[in-house]
Amino acid sequence: MLSRVKMRYSIFVYLSFIILLTACATTSQQPTASKPVKTVIIEPIPKEQIKETANFNILGRIAVQDRSQSSSGSFRWKHWPENDEIILFTPLGQVVAEITKNKQGVRLITSKLEAFYAEDVESLTQEVLGWRLPLSGLRYWVQGFHSPLTQAEKDFNEKDQLIAMRQDGWNIQYGSYTAEQSGRPSLPKRLDLTYENLRLKLAIDEWKAE
Repeated sequence: MLSRVKMRYSIFVYLSFIILLTACATTSQQPTASKPVKTVIIEPIPKEQIKETANFNILGRIAVQDRSQSSSGSFRWKHWPENDEIILFTPLGQVVAEITKNKQGVRLITSKLEAFYAEDVESLTQEVLGWRLPLSGLRYWVQGFHSPLTQAEKDFNEKDQLIAMRQDGWNIQYGSYTAEQSGRPSLPKRLDLTYENLRLKLAIDEWKAE
């Protein structure tokens, strides 16, 4: 237990170095949100009918804020149908934590090479990092989709573009999208997620989708 507390403190210190830089940059570049003109409620579908999301490799920044902490950092996220790899970095490019998910479960390795294991990312990140990373839904939300497993409420603007979504207790706001290129649809660039007292801001700097 003591090692976890020390490790969580070190992660907080590392990430806190760039709270002002990243958080301010994310806020200053956030465009004015569009007003919803249509809200759609989508019911879940049977698990056997669910199609896996496309592979992607993204680089970006993340800001975390709740009642006990306020921190920021950069990240790299590689997603495959049954595997995920997320790495959190310090301002100097050092690895703070590496999270991997596969059929066997979830593993989190800290900067001190301490390894922690669990069945899901949400409980593991809450225990080790002190905040919840909603990977089961985020792998859909980050692409502008809803998770097909549970009910979702989605808001669209006058251009029929998704601007907000509520699912699994999370409120997801979409600030901006990439430009369409060669028939490829635009993808989210800025997301603001809240869950009770927790707030996560994602700014995606590089999108590689398949």
